[in-house]
Amino acid sequence: MNQTTITYNDKCVRYFLWASIIWGLVGMGAGLLAALQMNISIDFVRDTPWLRPIVEFLSGGTLETEGIPYITFGRLRPLHTNAAIFAFVGNMMFAGIYYSTQRLCRCRVASDKLTWLHFWSWQLVIVLAAVTLPLGLTQGKEYAELIWPIDLLVAVSWLIFGYNFFWTLIKRNEQSLYVSLWFYIATIITITMLYVVNNLQIPTSLTHSYPIFGGVQDALVQWWYGHNAVAFFLTTPILGIMYYYLPKAANRPVYSYRLSIIHFWSLVFIYIWAGPHHLLNTALPEWLQILGMLFSVMLWAPSWGGMLNGLLTLRGAWSKLQTDPVIKFFAAGVTFYGMATFEGPLLSIKSVNALSHYTDWTIGHVHSGTLGWNGFMAAGMFYWLVPRLWKTELYSKALANFHFWIGFVGILLYISALWVAGIGQSLALNEANNGTVVNQFVQTLEDIQYPLFFRSIGGGLYLLGFFILTFNLFMTCRRGKATDATAEVVIRDRSEVDRTTIGTIVKQDPFAAFLGFIIALAAWVTNPGNWFALAGMVFFATLAAYRFKKNVPGWSQWHETITKNYLPFTVVTFFAAAIGGAVQIIPNAITTKAEAVDDHLQELYTPLELAGRDIYIAEGCYNCHSQMIRMLETDYVRYGDYSRLGESIYDYPFQWGSKRTGPDLAREGGNITTGSEVMRSGKRDNNWHYRHFMNPRDMDTKSNMPSYSHLASKDTDFKALPNKIRVQALIGVPWPQMTPSEIEQHAQDQALEIAKNIVDNNPSIPWVKGEMPRQEIEATLAQKEIIALIAYMQKLGTYNIPERVDEDGNPLPPVEKSWLTPDEASKETPTNE
Repeated sequence: MNQTTITYNDKCVRYFLWASIIWGLVGMGAGLLAALQMNISIDFVRDTPWLRPIVEFLSGGTLETEGIPYITFGRLRPLHTNAAIFAFVGNMMFAGIYYSTQRLCRCRVASDKLTWLHFWSWQLVIVLAAVTLPLGLTQGKEYAELIWPIDLLVAVSWLIFGYNFFWTLIKRNEQSLYVSLWFYIATIITITMLYVVNNLQIPTSLTHSYPIFGGVQDALVQWWYGHNAVAFFLTTPILGIMYYYLPKAANRPVYSYRLSIIHFWSLVFIYIWAGPHHLLNTALPEWLQILGMLFSVMLWAPSWGGMLNGLLTLRGAWSKLQTDPVIKFFAAGVTFYGMATFEGPLLSIKSVNALSHYTDWTIGHVHSGTLGWNGFMAAGMFYWLVPRLWKTELYSKALANFHFWIGFVGILLYISALWVAGIGQSLALNEANNGTVVNQFVQTLEDIQYPLFFRSIGGGLYLLGFFILTFNLFMTCRRGKATDATAEVVIRDRSEVDRTTIGTIVKQDPFAAFLGFIIALAAWVTNPGNWFALAGMVFFATLAAYRFKKNVPGWSQWHETITKNYLPFTVVTFFAAAIGGAVQIIPNAITTKAEAVDDHLQELYTPLELAGRDIYIAEGCYNCHSQMIRMLETDYVRYGDYSRLGESIYDYPFQWGSKRTGPDLAREGGNITTGSEVMRSGKRDNNWHYRHFMNPRDMDTKSNMPSYSHLASKDTDFKALPNKIRVQALIGVPWPQMTPSEIEQHAQDQALEIAKNIVDNNPSIPWVKGEMPRQEIEATLAQKEIIALIAYMQKLGTYNIPERVDEDGNPLPPVEKSWLTPDEASKETPTNE
């Protein structure tokens, strides 16, 4: 065997590491600002003359305080989430993978050019996101807000990374794939699948597009992606990092190799099915809700198996907790992983979800994973890596320990405050008395102001901890010297490394039994009355148990065999991850077309209403408002009849929302019709909406909604409407035939009608300077984005209930009526929008 000395490419690790730290500070800073914006109506802010203008300025402003529209909560929150996920955790993940993969493969990264192309293209993605999101250029889908040109750049950068990674596996000098590499492989192939499917879209311009999925289809695909982005971007790669760096830091072997096998395969297979638990009690078909809940609860086992494998690896090294900050961060990070993966399945139980969904409890849960699991694992990895990459000692262990404790206190305060806020608000909102709700929405928002303020304090402490980390690592680098490590390795024959074929893997018992069981399961899920499918599941499960008992060594040998060739391993991993999405998405995509909807069919938007909807999405209003009234009594008593599948069938993208900082808007305007009978009209007039957007505190002093007065000085892009409607027609929206000039004229006429109505009721238009004839004021106002947005608000909740007839063709009464009359609705609905 030939031996040689190789030099690892550790320079790229250093670059990714510092990119992660810098972007982490930016993302956490944006998150802290967004958290503070939620405190605008707290007593001491509202009652302090010099403090209130500052807070309002940073929240978007009012008529009296011109704000910064680029940092309103709706635009800032996507910037925060994308920076935290893709910039902070993404760069940290790449640093950890490049460092560990080279050592686990015992070879230098395959291509230095591809490595640097990956680094700079990924940073370009982050910079473009940081520019476009505050400008309101967004797809309007959580964790997938980036516009289509940036999506293409993400795909190119990710494929460069994946190609370079697998090329390195081909060149490796180590025969078998270590556990960490399994999780890296799962991350690369699954994120590719998720990102591509969720971002299938047709552009209308350089900065705008519509997804090919709409309504319930889009909701399912989005949360299939959104949940599994957490699974395969924030979890599996960090687990791979845990399996490499935790044993290194503790100088102990992994507690159980067999447990790691069970952990990996069960996690990859089960996680992908759990997305529908984000849509419980909604219009999503019941079988998908049950399926999502079932697999979410099943996630307890593999998640806690991985957590225990990590913590038990520290056996014999617990004494290091007193002296080694790296062990502190790793132990706490793995513990937070266990806590988050216990809470996640708990929140996916339908009855618990009814309490937690749309509240700050979910926000606390997400941050216990992101800050507690990802953030602490990142800090531990950074403190372990930097002294080795710069060949020196850590500048200050005392500062690192201080960082741990201040971060630990910060995250506990953060999570606890949001538990109190979320559970408290939900209990208040769900309190009913004789069929009426007891608490108005705005009052519940007022009641949780102090827990939200303590959330901001906790977030500030956590951010301070990362500033301490930055200083500590910067000083460590200054007194060291950047050095690329070298190693003596044995050059192996390529055929000796990857010799197992795909056919060999597929024919063996584990895969064959698993394949048969999954096919039978898919048949049962799509048709629960299919007893042959149920019998097939029982047969293959029994056969697998029998063969396993008969040949335990053979099953163990199968996994040893598959880890000796990356290609069969990758194929089987892809299959295990893809089957869940296919079973959920394909039947739902086929069975939810307009012709399959038998009641509550959404009316088409007018061109102006479509323009207003795009403005609503650009402003990020979906971050605070839902458009989905759940099948819960207090929901439909408060907001109106619960939402049906057909009411959002023409919504591209869907707007069901995931958080209610403001009330639900599904019944905000519009009419319900059966034939020619109008059953309900809009709740408020155009002038109310105009005044509300200009200054929400003018309508309710307790409102924490930012001002959208900037929409009254920006013109609606009427010229873009023909192309938008053309693209929507391509994806199945039944728009009537109209020429571009007819589309623009229709929008202009509707806008002028709304503008006249507003001027009639509000002759003093604040943004008009000097004397202008009334007709000119109306024409000028009609061009503004605020008018298009009002048109959209007045359309929300407009749908048709098809007339029902008996066997003789005689009309039957409608199945549903609005839960509230117009008078009751105006009294019941909170004013804090």
